[in-house]
Amino acid sequence: MNEGEIRKYAALMKELGLTGIEIDEERGYFRLECAQPKVVMADAPVMQQPACAPQAAASYKTVTFRSPMVGVYYAQPTEDGEPFIRVGDSVRKGDVLCIVESMKLMNEIVAENDGVIEEICVENGALIEYGTALFRIKELDV
Repeated sequence: MNEGEIRKYAALMKELGLTGIEIDEERGYFRLECAQPKVVMADAPVMQQPACAPQAAASYKTVTFRSPMVGVYYAQPTEDGEPFIRVGDSVRKGDVLCIVESMKLMNEIVAENDGVIEEICVENGALIEYGTALFRIKELDV
């Protein structure tokens, strides 16, 4: 496939509002993905405690958990199943937070640390990019 054909398909994607296209021609398989997804929620500013706030016995930090890959975000294991997590849920390191479907593979995304879910930043079925904010998790600041 030459550069002109690639540009033709990229222009078609833009015109139709597509985020990805797969082509299987006699010369081989070709996949083109857009770097800017249409359905991604923007990061909301994180509220910080005022400097004069009294210190608690344990201090916490809010961590933004970001997507490790490009794909489709799923909040539950099946279409009519219960979500893996909800706002306010406690999670432990290794707990499944969601599934990201990438290249026809279902990838379980797990918690990296113990914490409490403060915010879920994307909607079920959303197209996500690498680095998209998925969750805000309150972790114990050790």
